[in-house]
Amino acid sequence: MIVKTWIEVLQGCNLPEGRKMDIVSRWLILVRACVFSMTLVSGLIGGLLAAAAARSDPALRFDWLSFILAVVGILIAHAVNNMINDYFDLEGGVDTDEYVRAQYAPHPVLSGMLTRAELRRAIIIANLLDVAIGAVLFLRHGWPVIVFAGLGLFISVFYVAPPLRLKHHGLGEFSVGLVWGPLMIGGTYFVTVGALSWPVIIASLPYALLVVTVLVGKHMDKFEIDRDKGIRTLPVLIGYQASRRLNQALMILFYVIIIVLVLAGSLGVWALLALLALPQLVEVIKAFSQPRPTEPPPNYPVWPLWFVSLAFVHTRRAGMLFVLGLILNLIIPVYIG
Repeated sequence: MIVKTWIEVLQGCNLPEGRKMDIVSRWLILVRACVFSMTLVSGLIGGLLAAAAARSDPALRFDWLSFILAVVGILIAHAVNNMINDYFDLEGGVDTDEYVRAQYAPHPVLSGMLTRAELRRAIIIANLLDVAIGAVLFLRHGWPVIVFAGLGLFISVFYVAPPLRLKHHGLGEFSVGLVWGPLMIGGTYFVTVGALSWPVIIASLPYALLVVTVLVGKHMDKFEIDRDKGIRTLPVLIGYQASRRLNQALMILFYVIIIVLVLAGSLGVWALLALLALPQLVEVIKAFSQPRPTEPPPNYPVWPLWFVSLAFVHTRRAGMLFVLGLILNLIIPVYIG
């Protein structure tokens, strides 16, 4: 039953009704682990691209220890990012009991699960763990590790922290695409085989676009309240209807880029398995063209969020199919050209 509880927390971001809170469930909720699948997929894409490169180039060697450390490191970094966002949005007066953040899942402090001091300590401890991982990877692979980790930490902190507050100036979406694409995928690739190339950076872009659609969807769900608070997210800057069209275009572009990369010989033919998510895409695009419902569907876990859930489900399915395609490419390599 306790394992089932953890799985349901990971699926719905909240403790199922009638279940007892245990320490694992508590921290899964506090760090919003329900969205960690996006980070795991980025790490897997980087590692699988590295494995394909090591298979075709005898000069490259797949470093299992570095790959595992990198994936663990970016998962911890995602947890840190979520806690930092909660801390600084609370300190800045953005997060309140009435704000969306405290309604779809328990806020660490507003819910009473942690004090401000405890949240600060958790952020520090998690960062120290990542520093330790980064130190090992630096000793194994040199200064580029500092660049990848440093840029990731910079964006994580200043996404909501003053004085930059990237989210407040329409730069949050771009920052997230940079992190979940070139930094996570490219960084994992680099530490796994000790090299990096532009084709790898380009191959990181399709999934990065999908992660951006999740954030755009979230900011659409908070459009009115963010606008009233003066938080200039991208949807607030370009408008609600333009945000709908942008997200639909980014989702379609994911498939277009993969097809182009396969035709160019940069990705194996098996990457086209991602196209099996097209039925989901059609449903999501249709839902993005319709008004948001006024009431949540039965047993809907993260209300008042709506568009972010649609984008997240599509991102999860398309991303995992892409990963499956990269795995099959290692087993049965098939390239065009």
